[in-house]
Amino acid sequence: MRDPKLYIKLSNPWHLLATGFGSGLSPVVPGTVGTLAAVPFYYLLIQLPYAAYLGITLIAALVGIYICHRTAQDMGVHDHGSIVWDEFVGFWITMAIAPPMSLPWVISGFILFRFFDMVKPWPISWLDKNVHGGVGIMVDDILAGFMAMITLWGLGHWMGW
Repeated sequence: MRDPKLYIKLSNPWHLLATGFGSGLSPVVPGTVGTLAAVPFYYLLIQLPYAAYLGITLIAALVGIYICHRTAQDMGVHDHGSIVWDEFVGFWITMAIAPPMSLPWVISGFILFRFFDMVKPWPISWLDKNVHGGVGIMVDDILAGFMAMITLWGLGHWMGW
């Protein structure tokens, strides 16, 4: 069987977005590299009014359903590790409650999102196993983002950030 990544064409805008501008093609920990690639975009997004941040994150999640589904179909594999747009959106959801330009929040949000995305506690694990297609690719990371966001808020409150 051919490597599914051979079907990725970064000249295709859906593939480019789904792979997080190529960050998901990393040979090691592509989800973590994809989340790391989402950080500079987060810093751009927080320059916008809060409503615009939330709106763009929502649009990115909805568009992500299509681009991830399309890319997975093109690759012939459901939720291949190189598809990291869901990590972008999950991280942006995590950071929705963070004060702008606060490095402790960004580092903690990154770690918490990666934790929930990798460990997949219930109900994330259930969604990951039972929901398919573009919705399935996106929904577990969206929920991981919300769980990380709530935990980040508690941590920030407890630490007095």
